[in-house]
Amino acid sequence: MTKQEVDNFEKLQAQLEGLHNEISALSKKSQNDALNKFKLKFVNKIISDSNELLGDNYKPFTDFDTFDENEMPSNSDVAMMLTQYLSCFEKLRADNVKQERLNWFWIIDGNQSDIKTVMPKKIKEK
Repeated sequence: MTKQEVDNFEKLQAQLEGLHNEISALSKKSQNDALNKFKLKFVNKIISDSNELLGDNYKPFTDFDTFDENEMPSNSDVAMMLTQYLSCFEKLRADNVKQERLNWFWIIDGNQSDIKTVMPKKIKEK
């Protein structure tokens, strides 16, 4: 990854988490209600930006790009997809960080950087 990609990662992950919290709360209240166009516009923008960052290797589903505004998705549909994106972000993080003592650092252009991050939620033993 590049420094710009790390910056984008951190911004998008925070946005995804915020959306996920909001939409999950809506989903618990009324899971089958459609998301409104205002919210869907922002969901689709963040998903589109996430697709660009994740690329084909990390994108959750190859046949999903964004939600169709003509077929307004339900709150639970959006919450489910946001969960998938957050999981893929964690996989991307796990594949691009290194632990040194008690800290985790991003690998930038193949080398450990001084940019700290949190421990990935799921670590695959090598």
